[in-house]
Amino acid sequence: MSEFRIHHDVNELLSLLRVHGGEGAEVYIELLQKNRTPYVTTNVSAHSAKVKIAEFSRTPEDFLKKYDELKSKNTRHLDSLVYLLSKLTEDKETLHYLQQNAKERAELAANAGTSSSSTNFSIPCSTSKMSLQELEELRKQLGSVTASSSAQQPLELTRKILRDKQNKKNSGQPIPVFPSWVYERPALIGDFLIGTSLSTDTTVPIGTLPLASQESMIVEDLLYVLIGVDGRYITAQALVGRQNRAFSLDPNLDLSIKELVTRILPVAASYSAVTRFIEEKSSFEYGQVNHALAAAMRTLIKEYMILITQLEHLQRQGLLSLQKLWFYIQPTMRTLEILASLATSVDKGECMGGSTLSLLHDKTFNYTGDSQAQELCLYLTKAASVPYFEILEKWIYRGIINDPYSEFMVEEHELQKEKIQEDYNDKYWDQRYTVVQQQIPSFLQKMADKILSTGKYLNVVRECGRDVTCPVAKEVIYTLKERAYVEQIEKAYNYASKVLLDFLMEEKELVAHLRSIKHYFLMDQGDFFVHFMDLTEEELKKPVDDIITTRLEALLELALRMSTANTDPFKDDLKIDLMPHDLITQLLRVLAIETKQEKAIISAEPTELTLSGLEAFSFDYIVKWPLSLIINRKALTRYQMLFRHMFYCKHVERQLCNVWISNKTAKQFSLHSAKWYSFLFGFFQFCVSFLLIRYLMT
Repeated sequence: MSEFRIHHDVNELLSLLRVHGGEGAEVYIELLQKNRTPYVTTNVSAHSAKVKIAEFSRTPEDFLKKYDELKSKNTRHLDSLVYLLSKLTEDKETLHYLQQNAKERAELAANAGTSSSSTNFSIPCSTSKMSLQELEELRKQLGSVTASSSAQQPLELTRKILRDKQNKKNSGQPIPVFPSWVYERPALIGDFLIGTSLSTDTTVPIGTLPLASQESMIVEDLLYVLIGVDGRYITAQALVGRQNRAFSLDPNLDLSIKELVTRILPVAASYSAVTRFIEEKSSFEYGQVNHALAAAMRTLIKEYMILITQLEHLQRQGLLSLQKLWFYIQPTMRTLEILASLATSVDKGECMGGSTLSLLHDKTFNYTGDSQAQELCLYLTKAASVPYFEILEKWIYRGIINDPYSEFMVEEHELQKEKIQEDYNDKYWDQRYTVVQQQIPSFLQKMADKILSTGKYLNVVRECGRDVTCPVAKEVIYTLKERAYVEQIEKAYNYASKVLLDFLMEEKELVAHLRSIKHYFLMDQGDFFVHFMDLTEEELKKPVDDIITTRLEALLELALRMSTANTDPFKDDLKIDLMPHDLITQLLRVLAIETKQEKAIISAEPTELTLSGLEAFSFDYIVKWPLSLIINRKALTRYQMLFRHMFYCKHVERQLCNVWISNKTAKQFSLHSAKWYSFLFGFFQFCVSFLLIRYLMT
């Protein structure tokens, strides 16, 4: 966590807790920076922390339900937060303060609520009794509010929102869309069709059949239900939200058969969930990672369909009983259960791109000890990670982002590099490419900063017209061994760093530019400044509004040609800048950038004092891309402020030298005149010493 983020979070926490006065945020920030250590959660520590909070909580069921909900959504840093909360339960003093603070905030919220009049329906006074009709109307109003807030968006609307978002990002290349008939024909999907009976056979009441005939009919129905088609005696119920599929059995079915059928039906429910997931995520709007995951699941479903076809063949030959069906379906049951669990988790978490890979990776690790389940998750994660790793390879090996569905951890923003000369806050380098936290796969979390920097370095070189390709580029393949990613990313990072450094140092002559800046802004060229100040002394004494800038530029050119600075190959990049503010005002304006005081300082009226040319004078330096990333406006402003102070000190030094030279003439005066001159000289020295001491004290 960066130092700026720590400052921001501490100040936000103090604001939420309404802590004012005291020692301020700096004390807490310093303590956090001294005592912070990398905390790695494990399944054991997270489980013990969860148990501790549940025991402490007044409503442990609600807490555990919320924890499971957030866990299913793959919420980041959930275990770390739970561990922190478990530690807070041990601190009685902190708990008491938080309870008191929560009580005060609740009272403030209640007072604010009673003073507002934005309620859409009226509630009778508590002193009067409500009639049954009023109670029913109130219940309907509350029910409609709850239903409207909890209703899920239709899939068509979700697809439209995602499509509009992606088309806005890729305005020149809209994403492909399936034709409307794909969604308008429900018979094309592999799931159950609710409310449409396709069978024209007359159904014989199953209760009137002998047990062997019941079993034969139910086996036939199950083979249909297992592939998403309603049977005659087993039918699927309509879905509500994202709940699992439920089935209705004929109530007249024999109990022994019904018991075995209820054990097999979860396979059909899992198949239904997986099929819906495949059909939904196969749309382009859900991104390449989800599309690849759906394709891998479709391959497994094809193998499942082959099994059902073989069972149908046995059933036609009269060789398939209910017990045999239960036996043959056993290996597939576990596979479909895992697929359905993954599909439900991705749906609940609304995962795309990197967040989907994080969920799959965590599931793979959680199945440690169950080799079959872990192998299945490993296969799915490898298949889903292929498009993500293709984007990653282009970024770390070539500095190119090709992410039409906003799935990658690095996001590109449209910023102009020409504005670097005007920005004081490194906006281009910090905001041209940024990390999207929710799209970082958990197995790449530690390397996220290096991945970002690697692509940035290569992209800078590409912006200068050079095509770069990493010579140590290798295909990135998902594996449970994180060391493999670290080694490949480290090699790409080292190459990108070397390429950019060599490019800046050799082709763009960075050191020579820095040496040139040192000559002028840090007053390294003494003879140049003597010539320049001699030539411009009269001009700089004028008020800044009366100075002709072109005349100063001509005098600067003359001073450069007459001094040793003439050998500097970058002397033509030096320019003159007459600042509109004095040095102190400039410093305050820079410090106020992106603060609450910025608007007040910028809109403040200028001082009534007229600046002289000496007070407003400064050098400026023209820096071209890509050196402007390093010698940017922020760095040049620092050099300017140092130069303005040193330049004015140089002017004071010249004035003192002139006074000292004039004092030498006192030896030529007569004795009477010399007494008066020495008295005045002593008084002058006293004033100078007094002002110098006062300056040092301030």
